[in-house]
Amino acid sequence: MPASRTDAVLEAIRRAILTRELAPGQPLVEMELAQRLGVSKTPVREALKLLSGSGLVTFGLYKGAKVSVVDAEMARHVYDIRALLEPEAVRRAVLAGGPHLADAEAALTEADAALARGDRAELSMLNREFHCALYRGCGNPLLTKTLDDVRDLAALITVTGWEAAPSAKREQREHTAILRAAKAGRADRAAELLGKHITGFLDRLLAALG
Repeated sequence: MPASRTDAVLEAIRRAILTRELAPGQPLVEMELAQRLGVSKTPVREALKLLSGSGLVTFGLYKGAKVSVVDAEMARHVYDIRALLEPEAVRRAVLAGGPHLADAEAALTEADAALARGDRAELSMLNREFHCALYRGCGNPLLTKTLDDVRDLAALITVTGWEAAPSAKREQREHTAILRAAKAGRADRAAELLGKHITGFLDRLLAALG
């Protein structure tokens, strides 16, 4: 099966999860998804395996695949990684310079449009792209991969947080301030603002989850 077919199915399922079209905890039946997407079961099976690796899908023993459910423990674990690693990665990326800030600015502009449309799925993915663009030039491929590996879960947690305590406009303002510091070459300031951005969102989410 061509990789492009699996990629298209993966993106369709990812978007359905992030829009809640596929609800948290919902079983993911290969045949049903294949019929829905107009493909065979093979790309669906491969996409579910990939989404399991990124955390959006879980496989239970003898129970098949289902949409992952965000709880306080998951959020703490993912955001612990981000809070520990991402500010330092961004600090290094700003010091190194490079074209990554233009990508971050483009993602931020598109996110403004998605926010105006009320498209939470698109906004969560652009939010993810904004963060990735900021740390992409850190110069350490292993650090980049570690952060990339949690980005799907971060997007799912973000959507859950926006449902529990809407704060997307606030986070856009924080993104703007982070990008402004990065473009000015203020690496330590960008890292500081990013750290507060990450922990602030987690605090609001945990409070909303009780």
